[in-house]
Amino acid sequence: MKYLLLPVVVLLAGCQSLSQSDDNTITDNQIVESQIETVDPIEINQALLADESINVTHPVADINFPINNTLQDQKAIDKNNIWSRIRNQITFDIPEEKRIVSQRNWYVRHPIHLKRVAKRAEPFLYYIIEELEKNDMPIELVLLPIVESAFDPFAYSHGRASGMWQFVPGTGKRFGMKQNWWYDGRRDVVASTEGAIKYLKYLNEFFDGDWMLALAAYNSGEGRVRKAVRKNKSLGKATDFWSLDLPKETRAYVPKLLALADIIKRPEAFNLSLYSIDNKRVLSQVDIKSQLDLAKAATLASLSLAELQHLNPGFNRWATDPNGPHRLLLPSHTVEKFELGLSKLSKKERLAWQRYKIKSGDNLGLIANKFNTRVKLIQQVNNIKGNQIRAGKHLLIPVAAKSLDSYIFSQEQRVAKKQSRPQKGRKIFHTVKSGDNLWDIGRKYKVNSKSIAKWNGFAPRDTLKLGQKLVIWQKETSKTTYANNKSLHNVENAIMRNITYKVRSGDSFARIADKFNVLISDIERWNNLDRNKYLQPGQRLKLAVDVTNNI
Repeated sequence: MKYLLLPVVVLLAGCQSLSQSDDNTITDNQIVESQIETVDPIEINQALLADESINVTHPVADINFPINNTLQDQKAIDKNNIWSRIRNQITFDIPEEKRIVSQRNWYVRHPIHLKRVAKRAEPFLYYIIEELEKNDMPIELVLLPIVESAFDPFAYSHGRASGMWQFVPGTGKRFGMKQNWWYDGRRDVVASTEGAIKYLKYLNEFFDGDWMLALAAYNSGEGRVRKAVRKNKSLGKATDFWSLDLPKETRAYVPKLLALADIIKRPEAFNLSLYSIDNKRVLSQVDIKSQLDLAKAATLASLSLAELQHLNPGFNRWATDPNGPHRLLLPSHTVEKFELGLSKLSKKERLAWQRYKIKSGDNLGLIANKFNTRVKLIQQVNNIKGNQIRAGKHLLIPVAAKSLDSYIFSQEQRVAKKQSRPQKGRKIFHTVKSGDNLWDIGRKYKVNSKSIAKWNGFAPRDTLKLGQKLVIWQKETSKTTYANNKSLHNVENAIMRNITYKVRSGDSFARIADKFNVLISDIERWNNLDRNKYLQPGQRLKLAVDVTNNI
């Protein structure tokens, strides 16, 4: 897929070694990634700020980029590309203010950041520009997702902000972004862009047309910026952005955007080349009418499941939300084939199904959890009113068409990947019980509660759920024992046993790994298997299990 492989803007040639001022704050919203995987923004940004060596791969390193273009050559390259379209509409005043210069110097010194951002942004740039122009908004706003999330639709901050435009739950709902078990509109490219435009319009009106104040408020809230304006007014001081007493992050936020605009406006001034991109649509919205398994959608569009999920990051699970939105973003050249294939599917063929015999002790909640679906969907499919079910009867359950491990950008798989990243110390597990909170759990295991959130891919203020399994990395101690605490895994006192496990209906690599506190990679290694292939009911797996941690 060309639009996913070519970088959008690559800043190379003659990067100047320039110093940074103290105001060049690198925040959690600046994220640099290795390929398409989200890495910890704090660690990467600290390394970049310290000019440390970062071990990342270069997926586009084999492409030969123009390095010594003259200004005339650059103009020829720019004639029909998207950067020329942006450049010709830049209207913001960009003063040689020290904070802008500091941020601009940082970007020039770290082209790897812009290279990765560009690759990630490429599929979405044309769509965002079209929406901004349709709403008569400043073209510079197309650069805002670089500052917010490095154009990563899966970005999630410690403050609970999600998506490329970084909306917290409340503001997301306020501006039309639906959020539920199936779907999060804050990550949906279409819904979040529409919401960002509405929010930015509101902020611009709130501050009487001052875009610098509106942008500052997008970062820290209109109340905080208004308070700073009123304070300056009362002191007889100027009330423009550059004169306000704002948080350090916000003081750097607007300069970052202006620095990016300046680089795109006159790259030759910094001895930089912009990689040419055709100014044309590469994605199209397709109305799918009703719920559809993402794996089936990917097959119809001749895409890998990962590619489809990357373009449609709003869907949390293995299928689209049964109650909508009923749309997918697809590469434009695949739409005709996709729509033809979709038209041939019956309603039942849109999802995979399993017939389930209700057992004694079952309830709809347990059954929904077993098959990774929702109670409402089971009720709807089986015409059940209320929660009463009878043992011995059968239910028709919609299930994922592929192994759950295959949906690598689903919420469960993103959390599992985060939890599997090695850290220093001993890896232990804690299952959330009634009354648990993050602070108490941190105190119990003598670790920072914010670290627990980071290890498990959520924000410190997120609500814990009963039965949720948390990974905790505890410092190694030579004499520590946990004989009286079954939720801890002590490597020194582990009692390992080799067992044979018979795969059950609904099992996946992730579910089995979670059940026995082992890694998916270990299951693959022990059994010479590939997680992308189906597990079959009745299949026998060899597992090495610590029995002290699985009681």
